[in-house]
Parts: sequence; C-alpha cells; structure tokens
Amino acid sequence: ARRILLIASGADKADAIYKTVCGPITPECPASILQLHPDVVLVCDEAALSKLEGTGGRNMRITGGSVFDLEHGFCEKDLCTDGSVFAGTSSDGETVDASGCYVIPGLVDVHFHGCVGEDFSDATPEGLQAMADYELSEGVAYICPAGMTLGEDQLSLICKNAAAHKEKNSGGAELVGVHLEGPFLSSAKKGAQNSDFLHDPDVPMLKRLQADARGLVKLVTLAPEQPGSMEFIQAAAEEGIHVSIGHTVADYETASAAFAAGADHATHLYNGMPSLHHREPAVIGAAFDNKKVMPEIICDGIHVHGSVIRATFAMFGAERMILISDSLRATGMPDGEYPFGGQMIEVHGNRATLLGHPETLAGSVTSLMGCLRQAVKFGIPVADAVRAASYNPARSIGMEDRIGSLTEGKEATFVLLDKETLETKRIVFKGKTVGQA
Repeated sequence: ARRILLIASGADKADAIYKTVCGPITPECPASILQLHPDVVLVCDEAALSKLEGTGGRNMRITGGSVFDLEHGFCEKDLCTDGSVFAGTSSDGETVDASGCYVIPGLVDVHFHGCVGEDFSDATPEGLQAMADYELSEGVAYICPAGMTLGEDQLSLICKNAAAHKEKNSGGAELVGVHLEGPFLSSAKKGAQNSDFLHDPDVPMLKRLQADARGLVKLVTLAPEQPGSMEFIQAAAEEGIHVSIGHTVADYETASAAFAAGADHATHLYNGMPSLHHREPAVIGAAFDNKKVMPEIICDGIHVHGSVIRATFAMFGAERMILISDSLRATGMPDGEYPFGGQMIEVHGNRATLLGHPETLAGSVTSLMGCLRQAVKFGIPVADAVRAASYNPARSIGMEDRIGSLTEGKEATFVLLDKETLETKRIVFKGKTVGQA
C-alpha cells in the first residue's frame, strides 16, 4: 500500500498506539511493523494519543556549526529539525547558534555493562533507569548494554528487565538492544567473566532469552572453536541477532569459518583473543580479511595503546571501526572496590582490574564520549572517531536507518561539542534539549 491509515479512539487504545509508534518491532505487537512503512497516517482522538504526548520535539535550525557528514566529514551548513526528526527545512522554531562547535549525532554504545554504581546484569528497573539517565547526560543517546557470563535464570531476568524498561519508556538514553557477552565463551580467554557459568553454544537457550527480551537481543559474543558454533551462528541470524567473535582462542581458519557462516562483529579487538602474529593471524587477521566484519575497540587509554588504535583504524578503515566503552558500574564513581559478574574489581583512576589480580583488566571506567575524546587525543581524525561512535555501531545492529547520523528523516538527536576542547555544549534528544552547558 502506498499509504496506510491507522484509526483508533479511546484511552484503551493508548498503549497499543504507543507500542505501534514508539515500541520495538516485535511479533507481540504486529502493528509495530508499520514503523518501516514510509507513509502511515494516524487518525486518533486525544485519549488514544495520550501516551504519545511529549514524544515530539521542537522545530530547530542549527546554524554556524561544523556538521558531521558521512561522506564529507564536517560541512559548514545549517541543520534543521521538524519535531523529532531531521528535515530539509525548519520554520517557526528555535535558532541554535552552534558557532565554534562540531555538530555530531548522539552516540551509540553497543558494549557497556554499567555506570554510576549500577550494572545491567543486576536486572533492576531502577538501576537500568539510572544507567540510561547517565548515558544520555554524556551524549550517549542509544544504548545496547551487555550482560555477563551468568546462569540462565539471571540472564532471563536481565532480558526481561530490558524488555520492561523499553516498554515503560521512562526517559534517558533509548535502549535499542541487548548484547549477550556470555556465556558462550572460552575458558582460556574468559578475562573477568565468571567461569562457573560458561556454556557451550546453545540455540534453544538463545531463543528463550530472545523471547524474554521480546526481540531486543541484537548481539551475542561467541568463541567459535566451541562445538556447535557454526549452527549457532546461523540460528542467531534467523533470530535477527548479530554474532560477535570474542573471548576466544580461535585460530585464523576457525574464525574465518565463523565469519563465513554469518558472524559479522568482533568483540573488543585485541582483548580476550590471540594477538596478531605474522604467521598466526588468528581472529584479527580473519576479521580484516572479511570486509563485512566490524571490530569493536576500547579506547580508554588503558586497554589498547594509542599506536595500536591508530594502526587499527588504518588497517580496517574508519567505515568499519566501532568505538565501545565496555564501561563498568564504577564509571562516574570514585576509586574503590565494586562487584562485577559475581566477582569483585578494584578501581584506581582510569584502570579497573579483578581484585587481587592486577594483571587482569575487567573493563573500563570511561564513557563512550570519553573514549571518543581519547581517540582524538591518540590522533584519530574527529570525523572518524565520531563515525566509529555513532553510525558504525548503529549499522552493526541494524539500526542505521533510524539513528547514528544527521540525515533527513532520522531522529533529531545530536550533540554540540566545542571544537577546541570537545566539551559538550548541548545535547538534543529526538528534538528536545536535554542538556546544556
């Protein structure tokens, strides 16, 4: 159909209308598929639209800034919004002076565990809300938080909590997915993960967790040397889940076979996998050779040396790199000891390690915006760092049609960064200012 007319009336239809327009696209809400149609008209009374109140944004014209562009880096041009989306023109709205600023998309973090004392794996509504609020305050507007290697009962609670949070839509950064970083990992490269809960690839388990998450699982990390991995990769694709290779001892041949089977992502490159050796290239070499693969990298100044960050961007190209934070609950908190996946970690400054094992890094205590700034300090061009923290991660989980760039028709979410310091000057989320210096 060229145009679809959706008619509803009465308060009893308010939930259905909200889920259709703003909720995840899931079989539980068949009408949500209409989000993919280019021309849908809502005809509703005030009661049916009650839950949509406040979801629209303001008309804005952003002038004087250097606007991020996927093809050209930064361009000196005006950027317009029409309510909650970017538009070609804007009238009768606010004029935003972005002089001296970069205008960049809201960032997208597809791999972080927690912040401000909370952890996604705790599976508490208030904890996930606090995480979403903090992330948005940092300019990270869309989040795909990662679980840990835990028992299925706890993983089920994590997924159900994510689905409930998504449905509630109570503010902060939007939860756009769930990343299962475990339990399908190698014991030899488990890092800070709890070995008590490691599990061979299990397709029925994955399907149960996806059902608990109501379709929100977008990424799952896998060590492909385990039995049944290739079948697992193919089954995950059927569930709409991207498979990321990580926490693995896989050699080049095994990793290449996994990528050929459909895996298209690499979990925190260099960390939790064999090193790149000139005779044994392993996962890193296989990821490079398979051009569809998008590698994550932690750029907190601790996990990967600046020289390697520069070399990796040069090797893979900015169009494939994904910056992640891999941040822990200690992010935004003082030094000390914190629980993590059934274990304890200790934080000193910018470094987090397993308690009693200072040689084992546990994750970062830096937000994705902090990682972007660190990448620039390491010599990565600003435009490349921005792309790796916005459009690329969105593309890696199939969300690039809605978020991750400043393209007409996409959600009007953007951040103004001072050109000299990269300090945040303003955060606009779906057409509404949510933070301003």
